Amino acid sequence: MKLLSSILLPLLFIACAPIRVNYDYDKQASFNNYKTYQYYGDMETGLSELDTKRLLDAIDAQMAAKGFSISKTPDFFIDIKSAEYQQPQRSTVGVGLGGSGRNVGGGISIGIPVGQSNVNKQLTIDFVDENKKQLFWQAVSEFDFNPAATPLKREETFKAVVTKVLSEYPPSK
Repeated sequence: MKLLSSILLPLLFIACAPIRVNYDYDKQASFNNYKTYQYYGDMETGLSELDTKRLLDAIDAQMAAKGFSISKTPDFFIDIKSAEYQQPQRSTVGVGLGGSGRNVGGGISIGIPVGQSNVNKQLTIDFVDENKKQLFWQAVSEFDFNPAATPLKREETFKAVVTKVLSEYPPSK
């Protein structure tokens, strides 16, 4: 039951939250050769220490489910970068004023923003073959991010993002 809820909860979250992911990969890479991984030691994720731990835990869980394992002598390394940006408000209310008479007209209109701006996160996950010194797979995801969310909500967000990101790894050529 716990396994079922751990799978369904992120999927439900994915269905409700707009997570956009773009993938790119080296079509010459032999993905069957990559079974073990490690994170770069000097990785600057751009996330808080707690959010970085939540993200790495989510990646480790998904990678283990796909049959990959962490190793001290890995086949590839994972690098993670993030950026935060505010999406412009789209909802506005227009207020207008106008008048006419004897072929004279005039008007004025202003837009008043309604609601708050959304904070979005862009998360880039790179898989790098350190022996060849080259990137062989990359996912860039964008999702809504609430900096004031509870720790549980943040964990759910990162699980949902990682589930969506790694759903296309390894790519089907």
